[in-house]
Amino acid sequence: MKRYVRGFALLGVTALLAGAPRADADDASVRKDLTAVIALQGLPCGQVLSAERRADNDYVVSCQDGNRYRVFVNAEGRVVVQKA
Repeated sequence: MKRYVRGFALLGVTALLAGAPRADADDASVRKDLTAVIALQGLPCGQVLSAERRADNDYVVSCQDGNRYRVFVNAEGRVVVQKA
């Protein structure tokens, strides 16, 4: 009986790890999206080099040109970019 439980546990962990998204691919797409958001706001950035996630839809980003911004969605559902 223990053999079957161990087998199911191993199967569950394997399925969990295989189905997990790759963190580096996700980070690259998030950085690209944040770069576009900042550019659409007309603010200087160049390219987002790093993005620290604070909460859902709330990031602090560091740009190629040295600027830092907080990018978040406010209570009205609008995207806001503030100098950090």
